[in-house]
Amino acid sequence: MFVYSVRASALRFVSVLCVAVIALVALVVTVPAYVPASLLVGEEKRVYDNIASPEARRAFLAGFGWEIDEGAAAEETVVIPAHFDAVYEEYNAIQQAQGLNLERYRGKTVMRYTYPVTNYPDYDGEVLATLLIYKDRVIGGDLCSADADGFVHGWDAP
Repeated sequence: MFVYSVRASALRFVSVLCVAVIALVALVVTVPAYVPASLLVGEEKRVYDNIASPEARRAFLAGFGWEIDEGAAAEETVVIPAHFDAVYEEYNAIQQAQGLNLERYRGKTVMRYTYPVTNYPDYDGEVLATLLIYKDRVIGGDLCSADADGFVHGWDAP
C-alpha cells in the first residue's frame, strides 16, 4: 500500500498553473492575429509574395489604386546599403509606416522596378511608383515625383 502526501502549497501551485494555461489558451483563441493597418484592404490582407511578373507588379500597385504605364518601366539591380545614412533612415521610416522594414535586407541585392503613374490626382508633373523586390517578395517602395523639389511617400494615396 502506498500513501501519498501533498502539501497545500503544491496544490496552490498546480491550481495557479492550470488557471494560467486556461487564460493563455482563451487569449490566443479570442484575440485576432496582429496585422499592420497598412497591409489591410477592407477586410482582406494584401499579398506581398509571388510578385515576379509584370502583371503581378501591376496588380500589386492597382491594389493601392494606382494605374501605371508598363511600357515605360525601368528595371535595375540595386544593393540595400549595409549601413544606413540619414537619407536611408528616412526612407526606411516611410517603409515602416507601410508595415515593411528594410533593416533585415541590409547588404542584399534586390530588384528595383520603377513605373510612371498615370492617375496621380492634382499633380501635373511626372509621378513614379517604385517597388523593391527580393526573392519575388515586395520589401519596400514608394511613390515620388520626378521633380527635384517634389515628394516621396508610401503607396497609399496622400
